[in-house]
Amino acid sequence: MNKPLTKKRSLVFFLVPNFSMLPFSAAIETLRIANRMLGYEAYTWRLASTDGQKVYSSAGIALEVNTSLADERKALAGENRPSMVLVCSGVYVEEFQNKSVNAWLREVYNRGVAVGSLCTGAHVLASAGLLTGKRCAIHWENLPGFSENFPQAEVYADLYEIDSNIYTCAGGTASLDMMLNLIDQDFGENLVNRVCEQALTDRVRGPHDRQRLPLRARLGVQNSKVLSIIELMESNLAEPLSLLEIAENADLSRRQIERLFRQEMGRSPARYYLEIRLDRARHLLIQSSMPVVEVAVACGFVSASHFSKCYRELYNRSPQQERAERKLTLQMVR
Repeated sequence: MNKPLTKKRSLVFFLVPNFSMLPFSAAIETLRIANRMLGYEAYTWRLASTDGQKVYSSAGIALEVNTSLADERKALAGENRPSMVLVCSGVYVEEFQNKSVNAWLREVYNRGVAVGSLCTGAHVLASAGLLTGKRCAIHWENLPGFSENFPQAEVYADLYEIDSNIYTCAGGTASLDMMLNLIDQDFGENLVNRVCEQALTDRVRGPHDRQRLPLRARLGVQNSKVLSIIELMESNLAEPLSLLEIAENADLSRRQIERLFRQEMGRSPARYYLEIRLDRARHLLIQSSMPVVEVAVACGFVSASHFSKCYRELYNRSPQQERAERKLTLQMVR
């Protein structure tokens, strides 16, 4: 059934410093194309920032905004009240702490306005208390730190999630898919197909499509047994499995697993398991304020000293130095 062509929706894109340009522009361009196909402005939008001043993206490009937080709070009670507010962020989102923004987002949500996020914006929504018990999506690289900081949120490595009136997407081109879902809700599949043709995208991805390449493509590994073992390892980082447990699960002998990993991965299964645990630890050190000892425990190390030793051997710096470099980077960005 065709949806009424008079439907309109207004959006506010709230820009957080160092927001990612790709998901932001993909979202707006998708809506712009929909307007062009419809022949009228079904979707309108404005850009907002905390103080109404321009905001720099992670690419160093500054965007002028239309309104401030104070303006948006006033708009909630008037004719300029939006249909949806989307928080746009990117790198260093963990450093964005603003109680006024949190209060505004809660007020927006409580007044029945849809609230969402692009890329890492789920971090801001969670800080505002809007994701407790809610399904949400965030970029895969930020998922470890997010899940540790906000265990009350149900976070998934999906392209996007819609839970009642909350929309979250993982960033990148996933924002295009989430906007296509919105357009489908408003106007139906025919318009979605026309927008896809204009955007040169050959299919509409579903919310639960994977963010990352399949292991086979990502690692260049073809052996199905090795791939299933790696998936098992990635699912058990906090409490690592023994090689005997892995062997029983894979229905192989320890010697067979050792040989397969030497052939396919160029190292022992124990070494590979250690490296993916340390990779997770690095993300937690960069994305969270967890004490080093807690990061060690979360990644399956029995002591902070053993963790530090292994970390230094792989990355040529200690966990403490990793944190210090992170702080220095943030100071330079500011």
